[in-house]
Amino acid sequence: MAAGNLAGSFQHEVTCSVCLEYFTDPVSIECGHNFCQACISQCWGEPEPDFSCPQCREMAPQRDLRPNRQLGNLVELVKRLRLQAGPEPEGQRVCERHQEALKLFCEEDQTPICVVCDRSRAHRAHVVVPIEEAAQEYREQILSLLQRLREEREELLGLKSDWDKKSERLLRQTEVERQLVVSECERLRQFLAKQERLLPARLAELDEEMGRRREENATHLGEEISWLSALITELEGKCQQPVLELLQGVRSAVSRGEKATSPHPAPESPELEKRIRDFPRENNLQEAVTGFLEGLAAERGLRRARGFAVDVTLDPDTANPHLILSEDRKHVRYGDTRQDLPNNPERFDTCPIVLGAEGFAGGRRYWEMEVGDKTRWALGVCKEYVSRKGLVTASPGNGYWVVWLRDGGYKTCTSPMIPLPVSVRPRRVGIFLDYEAGEVSFYNVTDRSLLFTFTDTFSGTLRPCFCPGLNAEGTNVAPLIICPISAQARGN
Repeated sequence: MAAGNLAGSFQHEVTCSVCLEYFTDPVSIECGHNFCQACISQCWGEPEPDFSCPQCREMAPQRDLRPNRQLGNLVELVKRLRLQAGPEPEGQRVCERHQEALKLFCEEDQTPICVVCDRSRAHRAHVVVPIEEAAQEYREQILSLLQRLREEREELLGLKSDWDKKSERLLRQTEVERQLVVSECERLRQFLAKQERLLPARLAELDEEMGRRREENATHLGEEISWLSALITELEGKCQQPVLELLQGVRSAVSRGEKATSPHPAPESPELEKRIRDFPRENNLQEAVTGFLEGLAAERGLRRARGFAVDVTLDPDTANPHLILSEDRKHVRYGDTRQDLPNNPERFDTCPIVLGAEGFAGGRRYWEMEVGDKTRWALGVCKEYVSRKGLVTASPGNGYWVVWLRDGGYKTCTSPMIPLPVSVRPRRVGIFLDYEAGEVSFYNVTDRSLLFTFTDTFSGTLRPCFCPGLNAEGTNVAPLIICPISAQARGN
């Protein structure tokens, strides 16, 4: 018999029936059974008249504990035999106390145990299951937990990616804002420096003109004063002369005196006085700064809007049959001949309108249109499901937010229409949609000014709206052109 099997056969012979451990200081009692000295002493407790064996329950007349040294030697022999049995099988551990395979798992203590431990007092009342069953149960729990943790990690990775993208976009926006602040402050300093040079220079011109006029008037009046002083001296001398001398040349002297007595008008400079009087109004620094800041705000709005530039194309299924679209769907012009196209529900059949292929149900979008020297056009956005058959009244109430050029004037398509003051004719128009803010802004890209902003509450999908206008006897044949994104973003 192998040493390992021999030790296993001796296991129960050298195990205390009380503690289920190897005997420690084994002793024999009257009936012949053996126990650890500490175990039997604990079982018997305080001295009593009768003592019973914990194993066979036979009564012992007296407490007589005889050391069993042979059994103690046998315990040591079994321990050595267990050691000589060699290493435990690969992947299998043994109990350090009993040298038995760890085939059970104690749920309360959360530890592997052997069959001897299971019988011991320490684990007798515990829930014990086969170790493989416990491992399988916990393996399933761990796998389920791993699945949930992996899902949470993927969700967090997605959130981190989204935040990284958002923070990167916000950082780009703050950088743009920083550049705008620095640029605007510098331009404001330059503007104020220019005003500081210009306004005193204009006042200096008035000072110089006033000095010249004063010199001229002083010279003229001085000459007259000198002439009058000489005439007075002459007449005073004439009065002192004897009669005959006084009468000589008296008529000429009197005549000169009579001419000098005519009233002299005060020196006047009405034109100069008007220039001085109008100077505060014509050179109002506060108004100049306000106008400059308004222009700066419009330009700032345009530069910010361009940061949301998108690629817009034309939707041929919505184009009026008179409209001719380019192959890349970036140009649209009005043709004199009506094309033979299917009258699908999406198509405008009367008004020369075409919509953008892209729809926007949120966010911010910007695109630019080249209008050049066209004499008629309309641009803006409209709701996805506006009426497309028959005459169309473009107004916010009907789902259109549009501005147009007609008869030489720029106006909003509202009721009533609002004329738009334009100092520089726009050759390019920018449209900026801020869906959540409920705004559609139109910019004159030519002079970087704001034309108009619609304010409303949006719902559903909005689409870009384009109308190149009728040809008007050949004066409006040029197309509307959607500008490429690179040209739009150049300002940023």
